[in-house]
Amino acid sequence: MATAKKPAAKKPAAKKAAAPAKKPAAKKAAAPAKTPAAKPAAKKAAAPAAKKPAAKKAAPAAKKPAARKPNAAFMKALTPSKALAAVIGDKAVPRTEVVKKIWEYIKKFKLQDAVNKRMINADEKLKAVFGKAQVTMFEMTKLVNKHLS
Repeated sequence: MATAKKPAAKKPAAKKAAAPAKKPAAKKAAAPAKTPAAKPAAKKAAAPAAKKPAAKKAAPAAKKPAARKPNAAFMKALTPSKALAAVIGDKAVPRTEVVKKIWEYIKKFKLQDAVNKRMINADEKLKAVFGKAQVTMFEMTKLVNKHLS
């Protein structure tokens, strides 16, 4: 048994010794050629990069007074249908406010499904808007948009 193990042990050892000798030689030859070229480039890139953030910090400080303008299409007041007016009121409101008011209604009456929070269980008023008993929160806005003009 011992004789059978010795030849098996010698073969992998010979392969291991031969393989690492070839790999480091190739790596050593390639590594010095890349390293000197990479170091100066890294130094050059690092020096301007340190200067650029300082310039960027000064620029946003000048831009802060200018506030972001909302999209006019979202802010346009739309009148709800009778079915939707029963939920959010009959005043003309922007699309964004319609969705907010519907979510307030859903949370007030606890209409969000307890197991799957993405589903909304419609009561009688919301069934008139949605057209079905249960909808996902993603299709809700699509169904609500049909009731705005």
